Amino acid sequence: MTKEANGDFYPVPIVDQSTRPGAITRLIIFIVVLTVAAIVFGIFRERFGDPFLLGMLGVLAMIGVGFLFATAVGFIQIAPRSTGDELSKAFVDSMSQGLLVADGKGRVIYANRAYADMTGATSAADLKTVEGLLSDVPEASSVVYRLASGLRDGKPGDGEFRLAQAIRPGAEPGARWYRARARTFNAPGQRQPLFAWQLADISSERAEQERFFLDLQKAIDHLDHAPAGFFAADQDGRVTYINATLAEWLGLDLASFTPGAVKLPDIVAGDGMALIRSVKADPGTTRNAVIDLDLTKTNGEALPVRFMHRVTASREGLSGPTRTIVLNRAQGEDASADLRAAEVRFTRFFNSTPMAIAGVDQAGRILRTNAPFLSLFSSAVDRDALDRRVKLDTVIHERDRPAFAAALERARQQQADIAPIDTVLPNNEERHVRFYVNAVADVAEGTGEGAEEAAIVYAVDTTEQKALESQMAQSQKMQAVGQLAGGIAHDFNNVLTAIIMASDLLLTNHRPSDPSFPDIMNIKQNANRAASLVRQLLAFSRKQTLRPEVLSLTDVLADLRMLLARLVGNDIKLKVEHGRDLWPVKVDIGQFEQVVVNLAVNARDAMPDGGEITVRTRNVGVDESRGYPYRELTPGDYVLVEVADTGSGIAPDVLGKIFEPFFTTKEVGKGTGLGLSMVYGIVKQTGGFIFCDSEVGKGTTFLIFLPRYVAEARKQGESAAGAPGGDQPDAAKESAAPARAAETAKDLSGSAIVLLVEDEDAVRMGGMRALTSRGYTVHEASSGVEALEVFDSLDGKIDIVVSDVVMPEMDGPTLLGELRKRQPDIKFVFVSGYAEDAFAKNLPEDAHFGFLPKPFSLKQLATVVKEVLEG
Repeated sequence: MTKEANGDFYPVPIVDQSTRPGAITRLIIFIVVLTVAAIVFGIFRERFGDPFLLGMLGVLAMIGVGFLFATAVGFIQIAPRSTGDELSKAFVDSMSQGLLVADGKGRVIYANRAYADMTGATSAADLKTVEGLLSDVPEASSVVYRLASGLRDGKPGDGEFRLAQAIRPGAEPGARWYRARARTFNAPGQRQPLFAWQLADISSERAEQERFFLDLQKAIDHLDHAPAGFFAADQDGRVTYINATLAEWLGLDLASFTPGAVKLPDIVAGDGMALIRSVKADPGTTRNAVIDLDLTKTNGEALPVRFMHRVTASREGLSGPTRTIVLNRAQGEDASADLRAAEVRFTRFFNSTPMAIAGVDQAGRILRTNAPFLSLFSSAVDRDALDRRVKLDTVIHERDRPAFAAALERARQQQADIAPIDTVLPNNEERHVRFYVNAVADVAEGTGEGAEEAAIVYAVDTTEQKALESQMAQSQKMQAVGQLAGGIAHDFNNVLTAIIMASDLLLTNHRPSDPSFPDIMNIKQNANRAASLVRQLLAFSRKQTLRPEVLSLTDVLADLRMLLARLVGNDIKLKVEHGRDLWPVKVDIGQFEQVVVNLAVNARDAMPDGGEITVRTRNVGVDESRGYPYRELTPGDYVLVEVADTGSGIAPDVLGKIFEPFFTTKEVGKGTGLGLSMVYGIVKQTGGFIFCDSEVGKGTTFLIFLPRYVAEARKQGESAAGAPGGDQPDAAKESAAPARAAETAKDLSGSAIVLLVEDEDAVRMGGMRALTSRGYTVHEASSGVEALEVFDSLDGKIDIVVSDVVMPEMDGPTLLGELRKRQPDIKFVFVSGYAEDAFAKNLPEDAHFGFLPKPFSLKQLATVVKEVLEG
């Protein structure tokens, strides 16, 4: 075949080493062989003789029959040569890219015309692989070596390289760009994969790219020096590009500008970002918006600008990159129709906004206001006051006027960021207001003193916010006091436990007839009295042990009525009003009775001359609960218990402190100040709310909201962690153990091995003596870490572990977890001054344990140990 080049024709081979003779060629060869054999047999017939010829014919007949049989069963197939190979080769030969196929040894199997033209090969002998052509060329050797190494590992690859001269000898001078691709493939009849190389001349493509980049650079240069500013930002507000014009306006140094280092909030003054963020596009669309705002220069000054803002949203609705044209409103006057329309819109927004706005001159005199400003400060500012140009600081409390003067001075200096001012009204300190002062950047000069605004002042009524802050502070204070009370109660419980156990040990050695017996009993009784005060502290801190049960308050109050009547006396009338169809609640009946009793006693003390106490109940639905003015009250279904009296009432300055522990208005010796704090803690721990409404001289009403109990909402495993079953948690069962033991006179002795873990020395020593006297073998440890060491030293031969909950280094729950890894069925008893719920929620659901609340006696300790050992 021939190809025209430079007016001449020269042969260009199509190299295909994989070509083999076809079926027709093989058939012709077979016919020729048979013909020659027939002629030979005819000539030498006489010499061979008939027997030989007959034998030879028989052999040939057998061969023919075998061939026919093999053909019939499909072992031998005779098919015409497929035209698919010819079509494929014709297509490959027409490709503009050079294609070369070689084997693993570098031998050329196939090359198309384009490869031969590109490399200048005129015959099969001239053909070389890509490695052979370019491995010695420095500009291409690294790319070719990388692709060849990848082929030997079976990995495809591609790369581009630039040569100072074309590969084909005699080509026009000039640098050329090439792209090489390589991959492996498996061919029929080949044991090893073949290597396919593609080589393309991409010089024209590269030239087009260079022209494109040159045009882009010119466009960027034009954009940089445009009379308008421009910047681009990503979806997170990071500025990725800013032109020289805008950088000059803002005072930015483009030489040190790094894309993404500057964010929009860094250059947008005030609340301008809210306007920018408000522009959102629908999914898969773009949206344009015009925004008037101020930018912040590097020197702190404000720059009034107009944004032509364009934002794009993805198909998922996520905000994408933004493009913005910035017009400098401080340069020249724009009297266009768009600007006039914007002024009309601004006037409309100015007068209808809920925020109070006023413009003041350099002396702080009010020039103009909107309607909300006149409404908020109606007592000090009216239309006549505006005509008289009164100063704005007349509506600011005198103690905050210096701060306003300083803010106004910063506005005169056109500073962008001015701290807000919190103040109250001069004639009403209950009304809180926050003022924001913003500088006006386009103040007209030479128009007379105070003829134009020097600042725009925004005022926001923060009375509601201050009330919320005060309420939050009070709540945090109560929580802090509760934590303090709980900590004190925990430490006192340890001391009282040691005192009670020491008293029990002394009583075992003294008979009632001994002179010291009454003194020891007096010590124990006073320790128990102190323990009741500690329980009140725990009630306030919400860490006491509760035994909640589902009940109806109607029955509870009916049973409690006689006791309340005796407590309030004959001079006070007691009324109990039961609500109809009360919802059930889940409370500790003993604790709830104590709440009602404490409130009734307080009400009695507030009416020394007699009066009336009313206890009423009713249901409060979700909608009604939203109408109560108590911010802490979460909307829901509640059973309301009201305890009202007609006594002297509570002063407002005292009302906010009544639930604090140790706060009391009673005389010395007539109250500890723990009654209402205990009531507060019990109600809170039950999940309810308590509020107090009082008016001096008219009486006080306590409102208790207890959440409605719904059986369907009852959680699985509601009993305390580790409870083997039943409605009561282990705490209730274990704490009731001493009473049961007293009733049945149970034998509390034993011979088990006990590991006693307690960081308080006195409590640990008393526990050891108590259990040792009952026959137990006791090993002691002062911390969880030491307890593990003792357990390992005894090879796990421990029958039961009695451990405090709160200890240094390792607490009780952590110790239980570590021991369960060593002995999953370990018997365990927790001892704590806190409620069981305070730590049981952190234990695994399948953990089994007993619980003994502090303070406890020797008998109570022995009882709990005995019962847990017996399962």
